[in-house]
Amino acid sequence: MTGPAAGNLEDQVSPKTAAALRAAMTRLLEGRPQRTDGRLTKENLYKEAQVSRATMNRGKAILAEWDAHLAVHGKTTSGEAKRDATIADLKKRLTKKTQECTLLENKLKAAHTAIAALFHDNEALRQQLGRQDSAAVTPIRPRGPRQRH
Repeated sequence: MTGPAAGNLEDQVSPKTAAALRAAMTRLLEGRPQRTDGRLTKENLYKEAQVSRATMNRGKAILAEWDAHLAVHGKTTSGEAKRDATIADLKKRLTKKTQECTLLENKLKAAHTAIAALFHDNEALRQQLGRQDSAAVTPIRPRGPRQRH
């Protein structure tokens, strides 16, 4: 069996293909894809470079750089990182607003209960007042300074 040694990372592709793979890798890593959706996958790498998967696999040094970069920086593109940060921020804001709404709903329920209690007390006082023998009720005078005529 002939072929490169297991530790040999020499590219077995033409200089033109190596340049295409490196350019594709740069575009993908910088978030500027031209032919793919920009996800950091080997499938996108060979499609972005417009070479076959088999040809890409022969670019061992380039693939080693690709794998090393992803090991350090992860598979998330800058656009995905921004999107994820935005989603996390929106989730945090939604949680805060939900808590505020829950607090306001609880205050509203307490106000409803207090208003209902006052309504029933008022009704009871009106009934008590109606049952009294004295039909004459002195109206409440408006407060404030007296006006002279």
